[in-house]
Amino acid sequence: MIRVNPTEGRAFVQGVNLAKHHQKPQGMGQPGGIVEKEASINLSNLALLDPKSGKPTRVGFKTLEDGKKVRVAKASGEVIDA
Repeated sequence: MIRVNPTEGRAFVQGVNLAKHHQKPQGMGQPGGIVEKEASINLSNLALLDPKSGKPTRVGFKTLEDGKKVRVAKASGEVIDA
């Protein structure tokens, strides 16, 4: 993940949702041409990885015996570390 904008509900993820932009030459260092840049995606389209299988999973919440509230992977039931 490159950056997150929570006020707009958008995130930039490396290698996902690439858009091509036409760019003018920028002085001495950068030539012009068609450049691929990451475009934002909605936060609802992101998923956390299951610590057991490494696949995307939904998230639930569970309260431990000591009263601490933790996130839990729905697929395996494993606790997801923050």
